[in-house]
Amino acid sequence: MTTFQEARAFLLKHRTDYEAAVRGFRWPDPVAFNWALDWFDAELAANSKDRPALWIVDAAQDKQTKLSFAALSRRSNQVANFLRAQGLKRGDHLLLLLGNVVPLWETMLAAMKLGVVVIPATTLLTADELRDRLDRGRARAVVAAEDQVAKFASLGTENVVRIVVGAASDGWLAYDQAANASESFAPDGPTNADDPMLLYFTSGTTAKPKLVRHSQRSYPVGHLSTMYWIGLKPGDIHLNISSPGWAKHAWSCFFAPWNAGATVFVVNQPRFDAKALLATIGRCGVTTLCAPPTVWRLFIQENLASFNVALREVCGAGEPLNPEVIDQVRAAWGLTIRDGYGQTETTALAGNSPGQKIKVGSMGRPLPGYRVQISDADGNPAKEGEVTLVLGTERPAGLMQGYQGDNGELLGAEGELYRSGDVVFEDDEGYLTFVGRSDDVFKSSDYRISPFELESVLMEHELIAEAAVVPSPDPIRLAIPKAFVLLTSGAERSSETALSIFRHLHTRLAPFKRIRRLEIVAELPKTISGKIRRVQLRRLERDNDRDDPLRGREFREEDFPELAKTRSET
Repeated sequence: MTTFQEARAFLLKHRTDYEAAVRGFRWPDPVAFNWALDWFDAELAANSKDRPALWIVDAAQDKQTKLSFAALSRRSNQVANFLRAQGLKRGDHLLLLLGNVVPLWETMLAAMKLGVVVIPATTLLTADELRDRLDRGRARAVVAAEDQVAKFASLGTENVVRIVVGAASDGWLAYDQAANASESFAPDGPTNADDPMLLYFTSGTTAKPKLVRHSQRSYPVGHLSTMYWIGLKPGDIHLNISSPGWAKHAWSCFFAPWNAGATVFVVNQPRFDAKALLATIGRCGVTTLCAPPTVWRLFIQENLASFNVALREVCGAGEPLNPEVIDQVRAAWGLTIRDGYGQTETTALAGNSPGQKIKVGSMGRPLPGYRVQISDADGNPAKEGEVTLVLGTERPAGLMQGYQGDNGELLGAEGELYRSGDVVFEDDEGYLTFVGRSDDVFKSSDYRISPFELESVLMEHELIAEAAVVPSPDPIRLAIPKAFVLLTSGAERSSETALSIFRHLHTRLAPFKRIRRLEIVAELPKTISGKIRRVQLRRLERDNDRDDPLRGREFREEDFPELAKTRSET
């Protein structure tokens, strides 16, 4: 029998030996195990009492909060007892609507101890979106920030236990009352591996988000793979830049660092300030950093070499990083950003782990515990195809229980294979390179076009901060590649800028996949997790909607006679 502690120790021992880790790792057996009680309390709080578990820096108020593992253990016990006193019990659903404040971590731990299922949500949700989460999520309780209370006024939550972090109001209990509860907690009984624990609403690239259900095993235990990919060690100070409500927040602001025994480090800024954040990273001795591509693109607009940092590991997740970003960080800090890959439905399932050869542009190889197959449309092994997980006896612990339907039935993670919807290319050494979502890749003149490949070339241009490529209908080619681009600060949305970009593309892309149209915009549509919503841009192009607020200034290749020579080569 393999225990959680044994599996964790094995991965820490082989932190830089990928082959040994993949060959020898075994997921812990699916036995009764409550991560919050049996790991956080019994191990971390008992043996790392004074080490900071959570360190929050509030830039606006110029203050910081540090809590030890022991303190968080006691405080989460109080919250668990407080929730129990309100009638919450094992299997009930709780909507969690908080920013990066201490009660978020306390409530997550408390709910796990009780067996209450948490529905994490971003504070950016509208009232209608909250109604959907309350109804389809069957929430029996809400823990929300004070500035969220007004959204519930018309949602009919009279039968929902409502708890507010801040001043109490009509129908809402003050979260601070939890401080009066006992610091000792006794569970109702053993926690089974398949007891539900989290219910995520997917990030919204489709019209109606799916409900992703994770168990008391799949995320706590499953994130051993995420710990391994990031390269975390006991005593690290780990900063993950993400917002609550997105699965990546649970990945790297909760389970992965605390699996390692590291400190979760958070910086709250009223408005994102790359320069101030980089200074804080250096001043506070952050050792490991994970950030989405948008943040890395903003970082490289600063003079990175001027910041004295103690970073050992730097990672990127959410979408693949462009080589240009990786090169600039390596030149400044001597560190290579290591891409990783996973979904809300999984933990980290592929990545460039510490100490391994890195191929720039690749998201690495399957991580310990994950058996990955690249499948064509018929489910057969292929060099280019969909990332597919082999299930059966090799089912990874980090895979969701399934998509929960309105009737409570679970679908999507049963049978022999789980299909991710993400298309990659696998080279002869097993490295995976992202091609796109299965619905993002498109054809032009019978050529398959990968948006990510073209976006990477666009990002090499010094005036481009972000880019998204989608098909634009064309009567001859079926579709032609079009780029929506967001420029760096101070760059002009002018013909001269467009011509400069087209010239760059003509030197870097073969004619059959050359971008024929540019639209320079003021913003790009994104999900709450920061991913560009190409599906929305595709719809704009398909419908030829010129009145949408997202529209910018469009330029066409044929507008520029200077490009006539290279254009004639197509």
